[in-house]
Amino acid sequence: MKNSSPTLNPLSPSLEPTILTPPRDIVIRCGFEFQYNASWPTPALLVLNPRLDPWQSMRCEEFSIEPPLPVTEFQDMWGNCVDRLLLPPGQTTIRHDMFIQTPSVPEDYGAVDSPVPVEELPAEVLRYTLPSRYCDSDKLMDFAFAQFGDIPHGLVRVQAICDWVHNNIEYRWGAGSSFSSVSDVIAQRFGVCRDFAHAAVALCRCFNMPARYITGYVPDVAYKDRGTPMDFHAYFQVYVGNSWRTYDARFNCPRIGRVKIACGLDAVDGAFSTLYGAATLSWFHVWAYQVDPNEVHLGDPIDLSKRLDGTKTLRFPDEQPAL
Repeated sequence: MKNSSPTLNPLSPSLEPTILTPPRDIVIRCGFEFQYNASWPTPALLVLNPRLDPWQSMRCEEFSIEPPLPVTEFQDMWGNCVDRLLLPPGQTTIRHDMFIQTPSVPEDYGAVDSPVPVEELPAEVLRYTLPSRYCDSDKLMDFAFAQFGDIPHGLVRVQAICDWVHNNIEYRWGAGSSFSSVSDVIAQRFGVCRDFAHAAVALCRCFNMPARYITGYVPDVAYKDRGTPMDFHAYFQVYVGNSWRTYDARFNCPRIGRVKIACGLDAVDGAFSTLYGAATLSWFHVWAYQVDPNEVHLGDPIDLSKRLDGTKTLRFPDEQPAL
């Protein structure tokens, strides 16, 4: 059972999307199962609960820990929901299965290309214009202005940054390093989704565009399944037109049905687990796919034969797959 401690949300409503959002008319089943092994009692922080906002709402969920453990829930300085617990010696299994409702429109819906001058930015977003541990924008100013300085400011420049990262950084599964900053990634020209997100964030910050690192689930709604195992994904948001707009330099196209988990300056703030001791993640399974909630229920086995996504066709529960 979770116990919530009251805390002030530092992200005012004005910093969440202000555009009129369409109906949340599709359902994404997402979740995970983790197994940790600890040598002795180990404090842990987990950042794995989706953030609820106008673009996503919780339809239903099941959360379990074996053996049963008390969990305290609090909100960190970025507004992320954090679970705090003490892992006992031995194996602990944590499982969270959710149905999240999202709109069936691409995430560029309603975008307004109206960059906000620095002097008019809300005070709460100014921190997102500055360098951070992994997004060392201060080292990239000359590169950024040489590459993107002649491109109009705003979403056109953001897209140009995404295009460059997508076309010039090679995705290498398993190549991520906790020591690599954006300047390292640009020099070596390869990385994982976290590095793609960091690179785009840092380059946007070079032009005083607030940008934040995001973690979440990305199902294949109206998108061809690439056949790779499901996992958490890193992307980013940029503050333009007085709202946060979502971009993804790894896939570089607007997606449908993303489920946002956490945001922050970079991966330090978006880590799904922080372990304070001798514990390891020995096994994990992640899922995220569109379902018909009348046919699939929480607790059912993960069965991708019942998914509605995985093809380029956007499908709804009353539609049959093409023969």
